[in-house]
Amino acid sequence: MRIGQGVDAHRLVPDRDLILGGVHIDFTEGLAAHSDGDVLLHAISDALLGAAGAGDIGQHFPDTDDAYAGIDSRILLRQVASHLREGGWRVVNVDATVIAQRPKLQPYLELMTANIAGDLGVGIGQVNLKATTMEWMGFTGRGEGIAATAVAMIGDA
Repeated sequence: MRIGQGVDAHRLVPDRDLILGGVHIDFTEGLAAHSDGDVLLHAISDALLGAAGAGDIGQHFPDTDDAYAGIDSRILLRQVASHLREGGWRVVNVDATVIAQRPKLQPYLELMTANIAGDLGVGIGQVNLKATTMEWMGFTGRGEGIAATAVAMIGDA
């Protein structure tokens, strides 16, 4: 068994869709990024790659490569899962937290969980998601951006 952790954050900007966990969130702003900006899937991808000792998503999907401009982060997560399987690993579980003062994310967590479990090829019970605020402190508390943290455990396939 091996464990990895991941963190990602992006600032909120107008004229972008907000996508978290592969779900379009009804909100007035989205996350600035080379890809779709899905900080939750980026943090999970980094946690999985870290557990496998395989670097991070920036190494695998660099923001200097136009092939990844605007890409759906679910595609990247599925590629990470495939990379793990090819390396002889299986996902044991993922636990992640989205940090955002707004919008409220509780209504979307079930669909996000289903997306992530499906993309990783694991059961719903192997993915745990949470959402929290920073009680108006820091960049997430001021509504300037959204962050996510994740831990993942992998084991031999």
